[in-house]
Amino acid sequence: MATIDVVNTQNEKAGEVSLSAAVFESEVKPHLLHAEVRRQLAERRAGTHSTKNRALVSGGGAKPYRQKGTGRARQGTTRAPQFQGGGVVFGPVPRGYAHKLPKKVRGAALKSALSQSLADSNLKVVDDLQVEGYKTKAVVGILGALGLEGTTLIVIDDANPTVEASARNLPGVTVVRAEGLNVYDVLRHKNLLITQAAVAKVEARLAGGKA
Repeated sequence: MATIDVVNTQNEKAGEVSLSAAVFESEVKPHLLHAEVRRQLAERRAGTHSTKNRALVSGGGAKPYRQKGTGRARQGTTRAPQFQGGGVVFGPVPRGYAHKLPKKVRGAALKSALSQSLADSNLKVVDDLQVEGYKTKAVVGILGALGLEGTTLIVIDDANPTVEASARNLPGVTVVRAEGLNVYDVLRHKNLLITQAAVAKVEARLAGGKA
């Protein structure tokens, strides 16, 4: 079981917390990370692409020219695919790209992502995270004091409108609640800043091996 320092928003040591070995020190499995990121991105695809086949294209009711005597191939409608303005053959139609992964696989993938973050020393635990009013500058100041440079994922234990709104306009900074912590967000941010209360919620969420 790993023990990590807990700091306040001024980057002063405020205590220690023991991280669950089952969650933060599990084996990193790249194939699970790939599978879960692929699932998440596929679920975000709109799938609204659409084309019209020859039955859906308007017009084309009249026969283009007579059946015989022209020397050309017989045609029944100008909305056939070979004509300009005709229908599309085997074109894309609206569909969903979402696919499922077992909950235990998703849980193992998230454990791998968190374990990788801890192993790379990119995980920082803060005792609490509060912002007075809706001030983006306040979040910038906190991140600067904590020495977090580059993209940062902030994990809070519960709804916190001031923190969530204040960080919304910062490029490369994302705020998620403990129940919404996911593999894609962990991997696409360099730093992971998590409150002590959120650590307990994440460990409870992953205790049974499920995401």
